[in-house]
Amino acid sequence: MNHYDCKYYLNIDVFKGICKRDKGNINADDAACENFEKAQKCKHCSNFSLTANDLGVCMSKYDAYPEMNAVTCNDFK
Repeated sequence: MNHYDCKYYLNIDVFKGICKRDKGNINADDAACENFEKAQKCKHCSNFSLTANDLGVCMSKYDAYPEMNAVTCNDFK
């Protein structure tokens, strides 16, 4: 897993971000640290199914991107 898949990652731009735990600058594609916790993204949800490269469906009804944040989704599992 990489930093951009962590719930503590806050992106600044496409390439870098800030760690919400220690406020340090980090590169999005670098390997995650020991404090890594999965971000609530569609690709980590049991209701998500990948249908094509970089596209899927949620609960077999809604189009969804694997990297989409799901922090406000009531059906995230």
